[in-house]
Amino acid sequence: MLLVAIAFVIFLLMGMPVAFAIGISGALFFIQYPELPFTIPVQVAVSQTQNFALLAVPMFILAGNLLNHAGITDRLLTLASVLTGRLKGGLAQVSLALSALMGGVSGSAIADAAMQARMLGEQMIARGFTRGFTAGILSFGAVLTPIIPPGIGMILYGTIGQVSIGRLFAAGFVPAFLLWIALSAAVWVTAKRRGYQPERLVRPSLAEASAALRGGIWALLFPVFLLVGLRMGVFTPSEIGACAVVYALVIGVLIHRQMKGRDFIEALDGSLSDVGAVMFLIALSAVFSYGIVLERVPDTISGWILGATENLHGVMVLIVLFVLAAGFFIDATVLIIMLTPIFLPLIRMLEGDPVHFGIVFIVAATIGNFTPPVGAAMYAVCSILRCHVGAYSRESLPLMLAVGGVALLLIFVPGLVLFLPRLLFG
Repeated sequence: MLLVAIAFVIFLLMGMPVAFAIGISGALFFIQYPELPFTIPVQVAVSQTQNFALLAVPMFILAGNLLNHAGITDRLLTLASVLTGRLKGGLAQVSLALSALMGGVSGSAIADAAMQARMLGEQMIARGFTRGFTAGILSFGAVLTPIIPPGIGMILYGTIGQVSIGRLFAAGFVPAFLLWIALSAAVWVTAKRRGYQPERLVRPSLAEASAALRGGIWALLFPVFLLVGLRMGVFTPSEIGACAVVYALVIGVLIHRQMKGRDFIEALDGSLSDVGAVMFLIALSAVFSYGIVLERVPDTISGWILGATENLHGVMVLIVLFVLAAGFFIDATVLIIMLTPIFLPLIRMLEGDPVHFGIVFIVAATIGNFTPPVGAAMYAVCSILRCHVGAYSRESLPLMLAVGGVALLLIFVPGLVLFLPRLLFG
């Protein structure tokens, strides 16, 4: 596997798309073993996409795109302003609230960061925020998105690791709330030091708050609808993805009455691109994973980690540090696909809870989207706002510390993650 790993790194440094870097470097493994039929890479790539649970991925991507074309975003922005507009930090606080509210809609940290950069970026800069801080808060705020149902990372982790997706969905709410509070506190401290003013100087009236809540209620009910359907056994994760598409269509066409034929076509077009990219990545990751399993790489890495410590919390800290380091160079989706089969068996061997580990793992992997040198969300936001990566990195340090602090808290206090799944699912 050394040749495979070296080739993978070289391909990434050359700028090759990640899916091709994974697939080609994985195929090199079979060159080292002539006795293995070279039809195996094709077979494992195709079979990887035949997992019934993975039907949830394209369905939820389509549902998210339909909701974004259903008039949800503007209503949630109004609600976010009502909720947090009077806090120090103004639009920065509003952007965090919007990320929390949009989590169940977009499901993608990169999509959420790019959308908010277009919506709020220039307005924040016009209000006196530096470009680096603006890019940092719009980027790091999107860390909330993948752990609020229906985050695609949860579906991939649950499918690969045979972990209850319903429990993962339920487990994301409390960590997301804690991340929101930590980031909001970091923004408040920065705003107080720099004199950034609140967005609203007057407390919203009861009528205004009620109107904002009514406008965003259907988006807020979306993750609740998912959890109730799974808890009551009405839907499987794959089936509820299809129901989510119907839910989005009903909101856009019958309730908000904003989705026209052109909006529907645009949502389908965007979904085709998103689904194609994700499923192609999943398929080629099977080629890479075949050699990992055959050469017992998980056992080797587990031996290294256990040689350092056999304490569950210590092992999780080492894994998180490894994932954070890998996230500097590899996308979060790739990390989840590649590392779940390596680290989850180790956690189970130490009698750790796979749901607890899954949320911590997904948060750690997602942080890579916001850090140089290859953070996709970082580059999306910096490109839109014309912000230098150096300025972004300096201004984002308090936000990185806030997210890292919550990640450590989640490791050592598993009840924060497991409280809601145990309450709902027993």
